[in-house]
Amino acid sequence: MVALDIITNKSALAIVAGVGYALATLLMKVASGSVSLIVLGAIVIVLCIVVAAEILLLRQVDLGIAYITVTATETLLVLAATFLIGETLSPKELFGGALVVLGVAMVSF
Repeated sequence: MVALDIITNKSALAIVAGVGYALATLLMKVASGSVSLIVLGAIVIVLCIVVAAEILLLRQVDLGIAYITVTATETLLVLAATFLIGETLSPKELFGGALVVLGVAMVSF
């Protein structure tokens, strides 16, 4: 079963959490323009899924490893989404994102 594989696979749980945070961030961006119950409901549902994924992940790995993985995934996805929706980042913001990714890479190995 695919669902059982996802809830027992550490990598899949970390990716679900990172993607969920990135999706929630994009939904919050949408809500910043005009708030609707549909968007707010979607944000709540996505964040509930993220919380469940993180709880399952934390049962399998240490806190530090879990958040390093989730933070790296989320950072890369949010940076990519920023470009996809047509927003620009200043050199300072790009440097900050690079520092986050570099820091995560340094403590991962």
